[in-house]
Amino acid sequence: MTMTDKNTPIPCDLCGSVKSKHFDTRSFRGLPVTNRLCSNCGLVYESPRLSDAELDAFYQAEYRQLYQGQEGPIVKDLLIQKARAQGLLSFTSPHLPKLNHHLDIGCSSGLLLETFRSAYNCIAAGIEPGNDYRAHARLRGLDVFESLDALGQVTDPVQFDLISMAHVLEHIPDPAGYLRCLRETWLAPKGLLLLEVPNLYAHDSFEVAHLYSFSEHTLRQILSKAGYKIVKLEVHGQPRSEIIPLYITILASDAGNPPKNWQVEPERNVRLKRTFGMLRRSFLSRFSPQKAWKNFGPNK
Repeated sequence: MTMTDKNTPIPCDLCGSVKSKHFDTRSFRGLPVTNRLCSNCGLVYESPRLSDAELDAFYQAEYRQLYQGQEGPIVKDLLIQKARAQGLLSFTSPHLPKLNHHLDIGCSSGLLLETFRSAYNCIAAGIEPGNDYRAHARLRGLDVFESLDALGQVTDPVQFDLISMAHVLEHIPDPAGYLRCLRETWLAPKGLLLLEVPNLYAHDSFEVAHLYSFSEHTLRQILSKAGYKIVKLEVHGQPRSEIIPLYITILASDAGNPPKNWQVEPERNVRLKRTFGMLRRSFLSRFSPQKAWKNFGPNK
């Protein structure tokens, strides 16, 4: 894998500024990962990073191999997905009395789709770029496609009452633009968007595939820029932890196009918040390990 030129600044997806400061550099499974902090708004993003074409190839053939040692599903991953799916159903169902069409982007093995289909008897569709995981989901009787373009080519036009993206938005090169496209093209007028991302202030976050590391504040701002309003938000650790707030889960609805003069609300003290959050995580892991980390078994 190669990275974009480190001397070419990547504009911030939230505010458009090219002014940024070094935030973190580390090795992730043998690959260098550098993140920068937008000097204007406080968004943390990877730079340099893979190009869009390189990202497409990476997710089709290399992503799972790098992260878990094989392309197909492993037991630990499936157990975590199943537990996460149940948690997301519990989070969403009070605000979703009925569901006719569900689209899960980055659907992996299809367990989230299966969980909601079982609860609502809905029509389910998924997007999964990984070849082996997509094949696995199809073997479970799910309609899963390589991309949104592929979905649009083979199905009748349909809008979805629920679009879910669990641990996907941080992988998208243009998250605000992508969410705007979903709202304008794929989301039903009264539909809901379900998002879950790693929390910058508790999760390791900095992985080669994570182009963005969101806080609650910057995630709210991305959604506002894309034309959404928040229905429900929770910062939590499930299913991995009882006490470490590893994740941010949001349910959002269409707020209409934001005003042309929309302005970002900057986040301050990002570095300090990250330092404090990771120190708190370390403390909880040391003094309450059983609550801090749930055991989902070995990676096989």
